[in-house]
Amino acid sequence: MTRSTPDSTRYLGCITGRRPPANDAPLIGILEGEGIGPELLACCRLVLGAIEAHTAMRFRYRQGGAIGKVAMAAGGEPLSGEVIDFCRELFRDGGALLCGPGGDRFVYELRREFSLFCKLVPLRPLPPLADTGPLRPETVEDVDILLVRENLGGLYQGEFHLETSTSGGYASHRFGYTTEQVSDILEAATRLARARRGELCVVTKPGGAPSISRLWETEARRIAGEANLDLRILEVDNAGYQMVADARAFDVVVAPNLFGDVLGDGAALLLASRGISYSANFNHAGHAVYQTGHGAAHDLAGTDRANPLGQLLSLAMMLHESFGQTRVAQALAAAIDDTLAAGWRTRDIAAAGARVVGTRALAEQVADRVGIYLRADLRTSA
Repeated sequence: MTRSTPDSTRYLGCITGRRPPANDAPLIGILEGEGIGPELLACCRLVLGAIEAHTAMRFRYRQGGAIGKVAMAAGGEPLSGEVIDFCRELFRDGGALLCGPGGDRFVYELRREFSLFCKLVPLRPLPPLADTGPLRPETVEDVDILLVRENLGGLYQGEFHLETSTSGGYASHRFGYTTEQVSDILEAATRLARARRGELCVVTKPGGAPSISRLWETEARRIAGEANLDLRILEVDNAGYQMVADARAFDVVVAPNLFGDVLGDGAALLLASRGISYSANFNHAGHAVYQTGHGAAHDLAGTDRANPLGQLLSLAMMLHESFGQTRVAQALAAAIDDTLAAGWRTRDIAAAGARVVGTRALAEQVADRVGIYLRADLRTSA
């Protein structure tokens, strides 16, 4: 097992309270998205083909329509009724969604539409990149953080309005949290912490958002206390600093919507590149959406320069969490580590002496190594 993939614990089971059986014929819904999205999803299809070539697994695919700014440019909404129906039918039939980047309000509306209350952002630096990113190697050594972000409340799900006139404008935004929303995500984070090292950090901002922070802290002390967890509460600015400066001190970090978004992007420094960040969004029924943690990078679209590893790691997480294919997910993660250890890199993670290649070529290297791991696995099983 490599550090790029979770252990045998399936976090989705901690959230839903049940563990789905292993699925040898996974149903994968694909929304390519915009910008570099189509290129990254093509890399996933390449790797999935390599998995099929060396196992008895046969993937079933459903292709969805335009999302985000592409959908809006066609005269629609960032999340269209057509895509909502596509996702609803996919989830009904036991599938999971592998999603490229979608701009405007696509992700927020998708989460609200399907009650995807919980976003998980694993922050596990890849050992071959320890000396590649902006941080010193000792800063990222043995770091293993799971960031849990609340998706359905807070600023991103509020009511907003803009008034303009010849004399100026007035923008307003009203948002909040219910006790149910807060306890929901804290209970999920507590179960996740108990499945890991038993340490929970809750992020607030008492001076800037006193009422919401008080609600989060009150519920956190009650729920974590009942679970006998090691609890600490940090203000968001301090948390943002400490998660990079002293990352080994964190296990599970849970945060409101806005804070979780900012912390996840900032802590991507631990990974050497934002192009390696990835995530999953879950609801209580076990429906799941797997994505990168970065945006559409329109400036890189069509240049074959984007880093595909964040999207491939989201695929590994899908195989592990939604379909119970832990050994296949571990093979994919090991293939990524081996590819990097052999010096193959995209430009954003290049180091001295690296073999700098494009998006597709890096994915091909990963696909070849997946085959090697899966063949070895078959020989061991036999």
